Amino acid sequence: MSRFQDKSVIVTGAASGIGRAAAMAFAAEGAMVMVADQNGAGAHAVADAIRALGQRAQSFRVDIAEYGQCAALVQYTVQRFGGLHVAFNNAGIPGSLTKKVHEYELEEWNRMITVNLTGAFHCIKAEVPAMLASGGGTIVNTASVAGLVAAPHMASYASAKHGVVGLTRAAALDLIPLGIRVNAICPGAVRTAMLEQALAVPEILAKINASHPIGRSADANEVARVVLFLASEESSFVVGHALAVDGGVVAQ
Repeated sequence: MSRFQDKSVIVTGAASGIGRAAAMAFAAEGAMVMVADQNGAGAHAVADAIRALGQRAQSFRVDIAEYGQCAALVQYTVQRFGGLHVAFNNAGIPGSLTKKVHEYELEEWNRMITVNLTGAFHCIKAEVPAMLASGGGTIVNTASVAGLVAAPHMASYASAKHGVVGLTRAAALDLIPLGIRVNAICPGAVRTAMLEQALAVPEILAKINASHPIGRSADANEVARVVLFLASEESSFVVGHALAVDGGVVAQ
């Protein structure tokens, strides 16, 4: 398929995991991909991998906690690709899985909200003017299954990701009259490099598998396919939706 032929796409958090899988998938369908990540070397490596396949990509180091860097990312994308049509706001940080709500240090709590929630807002704020200048577009945010349901020892992460779901819905209502669709994905456990270390522990593997009715965690490419669906015209009537990609977790 070539759903994104000659479209300009930004993917944040693209050096690994879901972001990398999505960046590769967008490129395979004809997009010009800006591979953005706080890990600049990792982003450069992904862009190189895309170009090695004969597809178009550039890389950019960005810390989404800083609005100025998000604005610079969008400006660079427009300079290199001529506009902006799609944004996958995927960058984020993991949270503690051991602390109760009253045990968080204020700095730790504030960092989680700043990166995972305010960072998504920074990206949207920077992206919208460029999309309007390009005639409209689509935005997909990465929330989490923890943005739909909570669990013990996840107060900061769940709060931030619930916020991303709310931001997605509110932004969708603001922007759909302007020709920009906004949706979110809410992944369950995904086999990224970070999770693979945990899955090497049999007890953790069993717990994760048991918590997902499908009986396993996801491959990053399974999630990337959903991202491309939401970013494409195939989902043209989907607006402000937080789509669980979770193997049945929230259906329980």
